Amino acid sequence: MKEDMYQIDGRNFSGKTVLIRVDFNVPLNDKFEVTDDTRIRAAAKTIKKIIADGGRAVLMSHLGRPKGGPEDKFSLRHIVDNVSSVLVVPVAFAEDCIGDKAKAVIHNMKNGDVALLENLRFYKEEEAGDEFFAGQIAELGDVYVNDAFGTAHRAHASTAIIARFFPTDRLFGYLMEDEVQNIEKVLHGDNKPVTAIIGGSKVSSKIAIIENLLARVDHLIIGGGMAYTFFKAMGGKTGSSLVEDDNLDIARDLVKKADERGVKIHLPVDSVIADKFSNDANIQTTNSNEIPDGWMGLDIAEKAIASFTGVILASKTILWNGPMGVFEMSNFAGGTIGIANALVKATENGAFTLVGGGDSVAAINQFGLAEKVSYVSTGGGAMLESLEGIELPGIAAIRS
Repeated sequence: MKEDMYQIDGRNFSGKTVLIRVDFNVPLNDKFEVTDDTRIRAAAKTIKKIIADGGRAVLMSHLGRPKGGPEDKFSLRHIVDNVSSVLVVPVAFAEDCIGDKAKAVIHNMKNGDVALLENLRFYKEEEAGDEFFAGQIAELGDVYVNDAFGTAHRAHASTAIIARFFPTDRLFGYLMEDEVQNIEKVLHGDNKPVTAIIGGSKVSSKIAIIENLLARVDHLIIGGGMAYTFFKAMGGKTGSSLVEDDNLDIARDLVKKADERGVKIHLPVDSVIADKFSNDANIQTTNSNEIPDGWMGLDIAEKAIASFTGVILASKTILWNGPMGVFEMSNFAGGTIGIANALVKATENGAFTLVGGGDSVAAINQFGLAEKVSYVSTGGGAMLESLEGIELPGIAAIRS
């Protein structure tokens, strides 16, 4: 299929029943109330386009990790009112995602109506990628639209296998299009210099990402707990900071590969250190490679923030994945706030800024700055696998 053949804009859905895979795996409190409706709002544009055309929008999603069948706490009926509120239309609910109950609700739909099916993961066949189950879902609609980037890295029945049943009627929703296009800007764009800011606690979880990015970036900023593995690998003193001793050789190898490719690696020159992992610990600032015994690095400090900010403001394309410290504790949030503010300023100056990965997104939202960067990805694992250079099953299924 050509690129424009799976884009939603060029299609009219009048009179069509459209199966839309959304990612409504939203957090609920103990009263089953939605505490963050970001994912619901992210899918609204696609749903509104389809019902505005006079299509019938049938939404399907998973919620949580049910084991062995239906569990009330994971029922999508808990979010029906929220979906209705975001879309400003009534939403019908089907008590099953396949079979007679689903068919009955869809049969009663009129053009412009919206229905939500019950949790797909109430069937083990969903995560198993079962083709027969995918076919049972497929028979409910005329067109398949995947708008669930957050699950695009899973080859589940509703995210990948179902596309086989719609050889000419499988499309990306707006959210999927946006996610793919914005990641492409980082990985294959011409707006240089390109800087990747990689943080978080462990090098081991970011090795594949760093290796893939080395072929595409000019600068690599490393912060968070993972920085201390690099410092120790280069002979520095890291005290009781988080260090992955079994990855010291990998850290040295990444530094060597970066040097060979002409990529400049930036490590934090100084750190905020503490005598225990607690917000009320004793704290001081020291050079990141001279941390005394019994002390641990929990954030980047002022010189590092200033240095990293300089690199960010000199860049035209910037990716941020992973916090600079334990931002959940106020005494160790300064570095992550500093980087977030630098991204905002770079965006104001015309740079393209992409924030992705669970903790980075949580941080930018916590600081109230999500609207001030170019794009905030909705997909944690899906975005990370994209940055590793992996073609996601949910994307490949549409394009194949």
